[in-house]
Amino acid sequence: MSWTRLVSDKRFGLEDAIDNKGGVRSDFRRDFDRMVFSSPFRRLQNKTQVFPLPGGSIFVHNRLTHSLEVSSVGRSIATEAMTALKPRYEGTPDAAALESIGEIVAAACLAHDLGNPPFGHSGEKAISTFFSEGEGAVLRDSLTDAEWSDLVHFEGNANALRVLTHNFNGRRHGGFGMTYATLASIVKYPYESSIASPGGKFGFFSTERESFEKIARELGMIKRDRPDGALEYARHPLVYIVEAADDICYEIMDIEDAHKLKILSTEEVIPLLLSYFTGDSLARHSEAIDTISDPNEKVAYLRSSVISRLVTRCAETFVANEQAIMEGRFEGSLLHAIDGPERRAYEECNRLSWDKIYCAGDVVDIELAGNRIITFLLQKHIHAVRFPELNYSRLLLAKVPGQYDVKAPTLFGRIQAVLDHISAMTDVYALDLYRKLNGQTLPAV
Repeated sequence: MSWTRLVSDKRFGLEDAIDNKGGVRSDFRRDFDRMVFSSPFRRLQNKTQVFPLPGGSIFVHNRLTHSLEVSSVGRSIATEAMTALKPRYEGTPDAAALESIGEIVAAACLAHDLGNPPFGHSGEKAISTFFSEGEGAVLRDSLTDAEWSDLVHFEGNANALRVLTHNFNGRRHGGFGMTYATLASIVKYPYESSIASPGGKFGFFSTERESFEKIARELGMIKRDRPDGALEYARHPLVYIVEAADDICYEIMDIEDAHKLKILSTEEVIPLLLSYFTGDSLARHSEAIDTISDPNEKVAYLRSSVISRLVTRCAETFVANEQAIMEGRFEGSLLHAIDGPERRAYEECNRLSWDKIYCAGDVVDIELAGNRIITFLLQKHIHAVRFPELNYSRLLLAKVPGQYDVKAPTLFGRIQAVLDHISAMTDVYALDLYRKLNGQTLPAV
């Protein structure tokens, strides 16, 4: 792959449009701004990250604050990598192309969670298991293999590409009209659902297969030859940076949130974060936190230092492995390719998170409630699009926003419209609708 092709400002759905916009904003900066002002991005403020959305004075991250932080970290990794890579390409067109990677990554990081349903990752699981284990299983014989595979592996990353590119009712052709480079940079799993990973990960629904292939061809991404004929590409190189920024923010910020919520003690967290440093650096950080009396500020100081360290190490790893990445040979993630104390400390953070954070009572409670709510909404809405002639179906479908095509000519199209509607909901909206449909709340009279 080559940077000059990978860094394409061609806009999806607007390929033939003449853009005479002036000013100093690049097309990739326009992608970033377009995300900031979009409704799907704003809705992330009411979507669970890990912990239940707070009702008191303690702040924990939601999908919006997480995405903003990922964007900041991603831009930093990309900028450090660009600074180190430019001398390799001095005097070539690739050198100029590299200057844009920070803006592309920043925009892609803002968009990477747009397709996630309410209630965190448990929302994704609730949707997929509704079809694989629940009432949706009766639909298997009414759908193609590809359609069924999309449903039983429902994935927020694939849904993000759909949100950005699909021509929903009333929306202009091309969806958000994002640049090809930004769109490709959010697809962490560039293959179809029929070859989903053991964790159910894949990059695009069958309805977006042609769109993704169009983007990949334009950017010169490497297509894998598979004996089963399934569509698979090597990742766009900037996906590795978006992924690293996401993983850094997930891991480190979850630990800080858990400390604020007293799930983890100060005595657990301080040594854990100090383990990212050795020698003089360890001594400096230990001395610095001794001057801070507030436990939350101690953790905040170390959190910022750890993120800064991981940004540098991920940038170094990207640069060191750039040739393998550009040839589609690099495997795994940047964080798993670093070595030294940072790798060991990150693995210990991950172990602690699974042992004490993700199984915490409040976290499990939101997963249980979210599963119940989403399953109920799926039951009602999918029954309605299957049997729209029924009175209850007519009433329920009248509440679905017009952008979702619940009258699509195919069953799969109508099911996707339901999934588009439910996955776009905030936690609060989904809960409110659940209560209304159960008769637990009534309009004021």
